[in-house]
Amino acid sequence: MAVIDELTKVFEEVFDQSSLKLTPETTANDIEGWDSMSHVTMLMAVEEHFGIEFKPYEIANLVNVGALIALVEKKVTQK
Repeated sequence: MAVIDELTKVFEEVFDQSSLKLTPETTANDIEGWDSMSHVTMLMAVEEHFGIEFKPYEIANLVNVGALIALVEKKVTQK
């Protein structure tokens, strides 16, 4: 399954929305309830789902879902 499909499942659970449509261009402004607290929860859920760990400097560069996809793909490959 593609990373974006897996992320969609995680986002649907974290943001309690069953029909989210993520695109690489999706940002926090596009999803109701995506604030600083839910951002941390989402990142922790992504780490757990994929069995990876983000560094603080990597998180700072996440400007949209596309950047998150690229980071997850990189981390999964490095496992």
